[in-house]
Amino acid sequence: MGVHTFKLPDIGEGIAEAEIAEWKVAVGDDIVEDQPLCDMLTEKAAVEIPSPVAGKILELKGAAGDLVAVGGPLVLIEVAGGAPLKADASAAPEPELTPQSADNKAGSGGSSPAVVSPSPRRAAPASASASAPRPPGEKPLASPAVRKRARELGIELAKVRGSGPAGRISHDDLDAHVNGAGAASAGRAPRMAVESVKVIGVRRKIAEAMQRAKQRIPHFAYVEECDVTELEKLRQQLNAQRTENQAKLTMLPFLMQALVKVAPEFPQINAQFDDEAGVLHQIAALHIGIAAQTDNGLVVPVVRHAETLDIWAMAAELKRLADAARSGTAKREELSGSSITISSLGPLGGIVSTPVINAPEVAIVGVNKMVERPVIQHGMVVPRLMMNVSSSFDHRIVDGWDAASFIQRIKQLLETPALLFMQEWS
Repeated sequence: MGVHTFKLPDIGEGIAEAEIAEWKVAVGDDIVEDQPLCDMLTEKAAVEIPSPVAGKILELKGAAGDLVAVGGPLVLIEVAGGAPLKADASAAPEPELTPQSADNKAGSGGSSPAVVSPSPRRAAPASASASAPRPPGEKPLASPAVRKRARELGIELAKVRGSGPAGRISHDDLDAHVNGAGAASAGRAPRMAVESVKVIGVRRKIAEAMQRAKQRIPHFAYVEECDVTELEKLRQQLNAQRTENQAKLTMLPFLMQALVKVAPEFPQINAQFDDEAGVLHQIAALHIGIAAQTDNGLVVPVVRHAETLDIWAMAAELKRLADAARSGTAKREELSGSSITISSLGPLGGIVSTPVINAPEVAIVGVNKMVERPVIQHGMVVPRLMMNVSSSFDHRIVDGWDAASFIQRIKQLLETPALLFMQEWS
């Protein structure tokens, strides 16, 4: 028998380190060659790391949330001397987590702790215990399901006596705590619990990217309202005539088409700025990033060469990328390389927003929700469908006049949608 030290391989794009997102093996597991060991999170996407050998896991060099340098030790694997263990056709099943192992995994920063589902129980009023069941400062042990139920009941776990090993608190202990404290008080119980959640995985990458953008880029915002009454009528008419093979049109493809028309007039806006080298890369192609919210956090899939697509193709590509992002199947190249980004919260868009620039870009265009408002036209008050466009620009590159001119051009196109489909316009 020998020990193979598996080091984090070069995963491309000049990445020097990556974060452990999730372990897919545990110490003591027998593994086969090419079996997934873990997911590593880079600046762009999660990368699955397979084992180069068959053997038994001796040691994991880090927990979920830890950073590992490329070339640094990742896993110690016991291998058979002279010949690797025979590879099985199927990977070993993941061991079922007990409440103890689930808490251990969560405590080490695991992103997917197991939850032990309790049997149905009645809701009970919360109250406090008369005496502390453990020394001050000692953290109570409990499964995620117990912690969740305690929060719902307004119970501070530090004041609950645990009957399990090492004082672990169970659902029965919660019931005993409530029932043993007597009748509930007439008022509402105060919520005293504080849960500390380690920021790891995609959420940490988002936090780091947002911090860098706000620290290094002098943002300025520009907001303009647009009358999209005619545009919305056109959108509904086109959707009513679409075929089964055509994706449903939202407002975004029309905004993307407006960017296709306007971007060539403002090359300094459809660009990426390398502030360390002091070089602005003005990009002829239009690669539009679409900020999308997923269960794992904010991602920005990219519609490449939007200048080559008609409005139906834009809608289809938007749907494909959104589905891939939400399912976690988007490729790394589909999540990078945008030259300008659109941010939209749909019906939650609010009145005004100040979106954060997706560095190294120099502009982001945000759209707010559409609202019917009274507007004066030709001396008469008429109902019109209005929508604000809230955008941010990098003031190192984009002057206020250019930003305003850029948005005014977009406004002109959205308010007169026939111009979106003309080869030449003024």
